[in-house]
Amino acid sequence: MRWKETEYTGWGRALRARGRLARPERLSTLIELSAESPAPAIGMLRSYGDVALNSGGRAIDMTRLDRILGFDPESGIVEVEAGVNIGDLGLTFAARGWIPPVMPGTGFATIGGCIANDVHGKNHHVAGSFGQHVAEITLLQNGRRKTIGPERNAGLFRATVGGLGQTGVIASAKIRMMPCKGDMMVLTERRIDDWEGFLSALDGTRADYAVGWIDATARGGALGRGILEEGEITSGISPGRGRAREVPFDAPHWALSGPVVRAFNAAYFRRVPAAGRTSVKPITAPFFPLDRLHNWNRLYGRRGFHQFQCVVPLAGADSLRRMLERIADSGLASPLAVLKRMGEGRGGYLSFPMEGYTLAVDFPNRPAAVTLIGKLERMSADAGGRIYFAKDSLAGPERVAEMYPDHQRWLKEVRKADPEGALITDLVRRLGLREAR
Repeated sequence: MRWKETEYTGWGRALRARGRLARPERLSTLIELSAESPAPAIGMLRSYGDVALNSGGRAIDMTRLDRILGFDPESGIVEVEAGVNIGDLGLTFAARGWIPPVMPGTGFATIGGCIANDVHGKNHHVAGSFGQHVAEITLLQNGRRKTIGPERNAGLFRATVGGLGQTGVIASAKIRMMPCKGDMMVLTERRIDDWEGFLSALDGTRADYAVGWIDATARGGALGRGILEEGEITSGISPGRGRAREVPFDAPHWALSGPVVRAFNAAYFRRVPAAGRTSVKPITAPFFPLDRLHNWNRLYGRRGFHQFQCVVPLAGADSLRRMLERIADSGLASPLAVLKRMGEGRGGYLSFPMEGYTLAVDFPNRPAAVTLIGKLERMSADAGGRIYFAKDSLAGPERVAEMYPDHQRWLKEVRKADPEGALITDLVRRLGLREAR
């Protein structure tokens, strides 16, 4: 049986779907599925909301199509099937002097997912988004293969990169790898005492990789305090990856209560000495800090969680500060809160990145958090910013066109690629992305 009735969920576990999934192991089978019953493709389900869900419909699980098809050491271009995990790709090539130019916050994301969401990493201010390093995509449309790239079928390419899988099934891709010194990273950690100090540190960093952890519970003069991590890839002898741990069951509701989170954040802030510190770590540690704690999403309990992530222009920093004040006053934030400085680079019409500051905060799935996230979304739009579809699970269609001015260009390509709407997912329905504005 090719199709199996399955219940599945995004990483946040707040939204679920039930539908029929197929898991092809060969390109030939994928082509047959695409021709007989077109359906959206999904990967490791690491997007947080419903971008990879298709309630009541079909979806193609790409995780068994995970082969490296070829590598050209002269150009640094690697060809891979869409189900390859980016973390595995990085570990395979880093010791040989190559690395994916952009690494998202988890190594479990598939290459197809990285393209469809045009992911960014801790070096966006230097390297831009993932889609900017894609040389070629093999796209399946109703069983027919089409090769697209930045200069070949360029409009379709830009609608595919960051396009949420609405132009066809990404079967494989060629990625321009980046030369690197090795598979280790020199990591410098600094304690930052307040919001203005954090923005100044992000603006002034010269490191290739930079990311900030924010204490989203801190208020008053301590608002925006946190830890800035700055990294540079280097060579060395790895101490090994160590043993991964796992969250074996859903945590009780009080595990992330306000007092517990405030106590944890205070201790986490002080784990870095006031003078800072520098260490050398395997690159997996700073790139994918949570991957060693398997099923960490269970910490939020059975009801799951929502993540709010926005980016606002540099001129909108005051709006971001007001958002953080609301978050701190609410007492709803979890320990996971991240602040980064982004550059200009993006690869597609619906790509999230824009030059400015991006804030991401996790909230347990509670009614008060749903209300708060709605207010934060409106504040983002009013500041000239946008929300990240890969993390969103709550927004409505009202502000999409305002946040994404290239939406109509994307829609034009999508209507040609999938006129019957066979590739529509729950998020696309919820946001009305396939509807004209």
